Amino acid sequence: MDSANEAVLGEELDAAFHAALARWTRSLSLVSPGLAAADWALHLALSPGRRLALAELAQQQWMDLARYAQGSAMAACSLGGPAQPPAPPVADRRFAAAEWQQWPFNVIHQGFLLHQHWWEAATRGVWGVERHHGDLVGFWARQALDMMSPGNWGLANPQVLRRTQDEGGANLLRGAQFLADDLQRLATQAPAAGTEAFRVGEQLARTPGRVVLRNELMELIQYEPATPKVQAEPVLIVPAWIMKYYILDLEPGASLVEYLVQRGHTVFCISWRNPGEAQRELGMDDYLRLGIAAALEAVGSIAPRRRVHGVGYCLGGTLLSMAAAAMARDGDERFATLTLFAAQTDFSEPGELGLFIDESQLSLLEAQMRQQGYLRADQMAGAFQMLRSYDLLWSRLVQAYLMGERPALNALMAWNADATRMPARMHAEYLRHLFLHNDLAEGRYRIGGRAVALSDIRQPVFMVGTETDHVAPWRSVYKLHHLSPAEISFVLTSGGHNAGIVNPPGQGHRHFRLATARPGEPYREPQDWLAQTAEQPGSWWPAWADWLAAHSSGAVAPPRLGSRAFPAQDPAPGRYVLER
Repeated sequence: MDSANEAVLGEELDAAFHAALARWTRSLSLVSPGLAAADWALHLALSPGRRLALAELAQQQWMDLARYAQGSAMAACSLGGPAQPPAPPVADRRFAAAEWQQWPFNVIHQGFLLHQHWWEAATRGVWGVERHHGDLVGFWARQALDMMSPGNWGLANPQVLRRTQDEGGANLLRGAQFLADDLQRLATQAPAAGTEAFRVGEQLARTPGRVVLRNELMELIQYEPATPKVQAEPVLIVPAWIMKYYILDLEPGASLVEYLVQRGHTVFCISWRNPGEAQRELGMDDYLRLGIAAALEAVGSIAPRRRVHGVGYCLGGTLLSMAAAAMARDGDERFATLTLFAAQTDFSEPGELGLFIDESQLSLLEAQMRQQGYLRADQMAGAFQMLRSYDLLWSRLVQAYLMGERPALNALMAWNADATRMPARMHAEYLRHLFLHNDLAEGRYRIGGRAVALSDIRQPVFMVGTETDHVAPWRSVYKLHHLSPAEISFVLTSGGHNAGIVNPPGQGHRHFRLATARPGEPYREPQDWLAQTAEQPGSWWPAWADWLAAHSSGAVAPPRLGSRAFPAQDPAPGRYVLER
């Protein structure tokens, strides 16, 4: 056997081994945290001053906890006044219930929080540790501590003990039934419990419309007009391919599509296909060509000689920015404005999601995708759950399996359970070119064989960031301000990556901030923008609708559904959104 064949066989063996390892680790690299831990431990060993400070901190915490435990025991026995928590007081929303303030649970949870505080101090700012490694060590330490939280264990959780006593253990019986049902659904890949009450096209995605284009990658839906006149410029929505499009057409009263139609807009929306093995070779260029370019051709046929308001959500916003930059480079002026929802264009600081983007992690994902042709949603779920492990994992497990409560699903939760896959080639290109190398922001990304630059985008831009976004942190979204000279109206709204966007008027406890940066104005850092921009109550949707109207050229008769070249086909929501 010649050396070339040996190299090919060796590469195939390595790929197969990495793919098998990825299945065992839920697509998470073991090498990255191992290297990070070694970097941290070795540099901590070379930092005697830091070790001394950590030892002193531990000693002080033990003394504080001992005093608190003694005072708590005396108070419980009515031998003294109420005990004070260790100084400084340690608080956490996980232990806010009154039961946690009673002995001995107050001592248990304060001890845990002091331990957590020590690890936070120990994993930050060690001399010589690479930043990525330091962030990884801190992240994995938090994951281990979240798992060990006394709230996760029945015998250490006073709320679980109280519920068990009150119900004579019936809560644990219900929890066991919920666990058995969830395990069965997991084994059979059945939908999550409760999703059967939310059917696409019945309870969800109900805005009337027609599919006017279907190709290998997407369907384009045109929605029926709801007003006698519409704004001349149609709206084209580009959702992320990591999600089903109907988060933007969720249910009546909470549908952005419905809201736009009722405000007098002609709305088109891409519905991406849920790819399988046959689509394994579709790449980013295909999403641009078969997605945005094909959609613009159809919109131009149905509403000829009209410029388009482009709207992109999450990865769809990133793709829209890439398309707009390429079109600007080529002198194509079909976009009148751009709107970007929770969409990053500069990935130099992507938040904690960047912890899972390095060569070790990508090699594992690429081996897995190379074998099956796509990445399943459950193979990505581990990383997303750990970004908010208390909210998305541990609190739900405790509530369901120990408290015996399974909260009813709402429309947004049902949508979130309707997961999608991603083609192997596209996902690898996206992670490497954008997340790992930041090619788009740095002018290296090539479309049609030539580099594109975000500085070529000159259309007015409306951007939305959300305050608690763990997928696209708002300060990362904000970075377009120093990449493009366009007029940028930036909104920072309450909520997270999804709930901040699905933000219809009339919901309580919502707020937003809005300010416009005009061409030629000095750049403002995110913290300055935040301090100088007043908070407004309510939803940002009306402000965006007013912005769209202000950048439109007037009312016209609505176009027909479809055209001769792009005839109306199946009724919305189409076929692709129903694919599992």
